[in-house]
Amino acid sequence: MADPQRTIRATHTESTITVYQAYPPEIGVPAAREGRFPATWKRDRMTWIKPSFLWMMYRCGWGQKAGQETVLAVEITRDGFEWALERACLSSYVREVHPDRATWQRRLRRASARVQWDPERDLRLRPLPHRSLQLGLTGEAARRYADEWTVAVRDVTPLARAIRTHVADDDLDTAARLLPPERPYPTPDGLLTGLRG
Repeated sequence: MADPQRTIRATHTESTITVYQAYPPEIGVPAAREGRFPATWKRDRMTWIKPSFLWMMYRCGWGQKAGQETVLAVEITRDGFEWALERACLSSYVREVHPDRATWQRRLRRASARVQWDPERDLRLRPLPHRSLQLGLTGEAARRYADEWTVAVRDVTPLARAIRTHVADDDLDTAARLLPPERPYPTPDGLLTGLRG
């Protein structure tokens, strides 16, 4: 059965969802060690979280891009994640979703979060036909993410490197077995209304 075009796929439990980010070691290492973001983490700027491990690998080059050498798996509360989605706006104007561009711009300025859907990636980081959620948090949402919603922070850089090595060796079966188990996230009715543009 074909994947729906825009479905949140993630590792999740009854109370948490895991998202990924990549940082320079001076932020990523203490965050993983302490299980919280350090004071040097800027709570007043936009931060993007990604439920898809492979999309994060595409974005950070398996943890090899400058400033993204430490890949973090951040487990946050589902309540917090859904709070952000309830207050989110699409990051770009979509005629079928918004009444007009000015209305979208007003909503975007007030929104605590932004949603964009980018092509999901396969093990070779090639685009797939279905989309992966990226959630940008700003203002109150960014502060809550760092200080209230975060349950655990793990450094998954070694995992990223191991999977990359298997992919480079054409051992895709082993690489696939190492991937975090992502499955459709059960979004409450109406939560993504207006966010599937």
